[in-house]
Amino acid sequence: MTTTARPTSAQDVLAELHARQGADLPVHGGRTLAYVYDSGLAEVDRVGREAVAAYAGSNGLDPTAFPSLLRMANDLVAFAARLLDAPGTVVGTVTSGGTESVLLAVQTARDGSPQVVRPNMVIPATAHAAFHKAAHYFGVEARMVPVGPDFRADVAATEAAIDDSTVLVVASAPSYAHGVVDPVTELAALASARGIRCHVDACIGGWVLPYAARLGRDVPTWTFAVEGVTSISVDLHKYAYAPKGTSLLLHRTPALRRPQLFASAAWPGYTMLNPTMQSTRSGGPTAGAWAVVRTLGDDGYERLTADVLEAVDRIVAGTADIAGLRLVAAPDSTLVALATDGTCDAFTVCDEMTARGWYVQPQMSYGDQPPTIHLSVSAATLGGVDDFLVALRESVAAALAAGPVAVDEGVADYIRSLDPAALTDEDFDGLLAASGLVGEGADGELALPDRMAEVNAMLDLASPAMREALLLTFLDRLSRPTPA
Repeated sequence: MTTTARPTSAQDVLAELHARQGADLPVHGGRTLAYVYDSGLAEVDRVGREAVAAYAGSNGLDPTAFPSLLRMANDLVAFAARLLDAPGTVVGTVTSGGTESVLLAVQTARDGSPQVVRPNMVIPATAHAAFHKAAHYFGVEARMVPVGPDFRADVAATEAAIDDSTVLVVASAPSYAHGVVDPVTELAALASARGIRCHVDACIGGWVLPYAARLGRDVPTWTFAVEGVTSISVDLHKYAYAPKGTSLLLHRTPALRRPQLFASAAWPGYTMLNPTMQSTRSGGPTAGAWAVVRTLGDDGYERLTADVLEAVDRIVAGTADIAGLRLVAAPDSTLVALATDGTCDAFTVCDEMTARGWYVQPQMSYGDQPPTIHLSVSAATLGGVDDFLVALRESVAAALAAGPVAVDEGVADYIRSLDPAALTDEDFDGLLAASGLVGEGADGELALPDRMAEVNAMLDLASPAMREALLLTFLDRLSRPTPA
């Protein structure tokens, strides 16, 4: 594609926009089991999109200028507070997503303990990578503690890791990689006994687990009903089925939230006043979330939760007799992780599923855990579960027939020889040339193969530090302007 300064008609621009979107993963139909969350309800999608469009030009920077946005934000926090068993003192903030909610939770814990010179937070090894990002941004040491064989945080290891410089203890409800809820009651008690904050990352489960409990499911206790839980993050653009760009961060009291708020009058312009990391914020996502939550209400979310949990149950049951495949952990919510045995390659299964019209997410090996196939199941997936299981069975059979993906020994040696701390563009280009898997497209853009199993196998072979370095270089190469 070439760029041009010449004006283009709105009709042509929109036509090109829709043509480009054709290369993206589908966001409707329940066949994309990562990144998107589909209610399957066209009316809900329409209401959300129209609300986003209506408020696309509104600015959340100044609540006195756009009071309707403030009212909608407070409405969303009130709805969530009821779901999360919050006390009457609870306060909350609308953020741009789970990562921002997590970042703010860590920043607030740090700034809420100014007497701690070198703060740390104690997190399970399964905590979301956003906590590592927060550690990097805010200078808070992330002390990772192991999880048990059930992939839940180890309480004794957490207690041993806490010291006088700990400002936050973290739990997941559920953890992303395996879909299980940490022992929040025990972790929060450890934090409370030491006067430390406890944050529950319920970004992906916070809008499902309360309704699951109402439906009679056995849900571990994790909300503000647990004494010692001081903050909870929950995303609206996941299982509240709102348009992308909305999450909530709730604090038990205004005093706990106070360090999150930022003001600066140290310049000649307006006094900057922000509750989040952003200043200017489009009102669209908040309006979209408010419209969807109002449209669905408790009854709608209970029905959608029943649908998504039925889909999870049927997928779990349907995978039980697929040779070469096993369930990693019994899911507490909507996330399913599947592993393969040594004769069947997980990355090949993912490619085969894509070829059959289903996108499932590959997860790399970690420690002594093998690669896994990750499913974020949506309510819309229920109608296609039978088709999904047929495709999965066929994909596993194809992967078994193909055998494990083997990385060329020369490529493997080349990866081992690289220093992740000093990786250069020349090193990356050498890996591209050695692997023969990726190259420059005709327009100068980086071109990827149709099948990713060999690429993923190479990345899986690399150490975590080397994997990060390679993917950062890859992202840098992708994010460059195309020649005019």
